[in-house]
Amino acid sequence: MTIKLKRCTIEDLLTLQEISYETFNDTFKDQNSPENMDAYLKKAFNLKQLEKELSNISTQFLFVYFNNEVAGYLKVNTNDAQSEEMGIESLEIERIYIKSKFQKLGLGKYLLNKAVEIAVEQNKKKIWLGVWERNENAIAFYKKMGFVQTGAHSFHMGDEAQTDFIMTKTLL
Repeated sequence: MTIKLKRCTIEDLLTLQEISYETFNDTFKDQNSPENMDAYLKKAFNLKQLEKELSNISTQFLFVYFNNEVAGYLKVNTNDAQSEEMGIESLEIERIYIKSKFQKLGLGKYLLNKAVEIAVEQNKKKIWLGVWERNENAIAFYKKMGFVQTGAHSFHMGDEAQTDFIMTKTLL
């Protein structure tokens, strides 16, 4: 079992889009209407949007490889790239997306620990993320990893406003 990381570049754009569609759809299609899923996927993961995010110097995308196959990715944001104003002492984990066939192998924990490492390297005081209030497995995982709920914000899935819990971990 080999786990490796690789920073995504513009050359990885199509692979990034493919993984984004697959993982988001697999995770949320059963709880959302096909119309809202389609609208969100087209808005969030079109090539122009992903290229813009990849080009932002305050955003990092990292692919995780399991036995030399792309298994998922991590997206972290600092400064004004954060989806909420949390200040310059914060790092946001915007996405930890793992393909379904690679789940339950410790890759989510691996990526979360990598995000903490990045935050520490950048002298951040806290790390935070938004997680859908109905994603009980993810909430339990983040609590186990030391995150606590500190707020909530709206997340728009097509024409539906959903609630994401904001979960935060203070770094030493």
